[in-house]
Amino acid sequence: MKEKEIRLRCWIEKGGVKFFGPGRLEILELIEIEGSISKAAKRMGMSYKKAWDMVDDLNKRGQQPFVILRKGGEKGGGAEITESGKKIISDYRRLVKKLQSILEEEAEILQLI
Repeated sequence: MKEKEIRLRCWIEKGGVKFFGPGRLEILELIEIEGSISKAAKRMGMSYKKAWDMVDDLNKRGQQPFVILRKGGEKGGGAEITESGKKIISDYRRLVKKLQSILEEEAEILQLI
């Protein structure tokens, strides 16, 4: 275990309200893997309702939908990440990586503690 470290949590706000951060990143990534909000929620240990609300909020408050829902049929319904969804995943990951790099560069401050 590290004795000292600099930690940072990064999220994006829209209209003063949290819009995107680690939890929403994870739900989008799991929807992309599982093809289902329900399965993604289960893997996160989250209720379907909470996952649905997160996706619904992203879709409503974003410029374009991040997740497309498919109605049930022979194989049942599902969910698919849009190009906008894939872009916010990659852009957010890149942002976090840059911020982490800055923290590592500035770690000398820990010597003063």
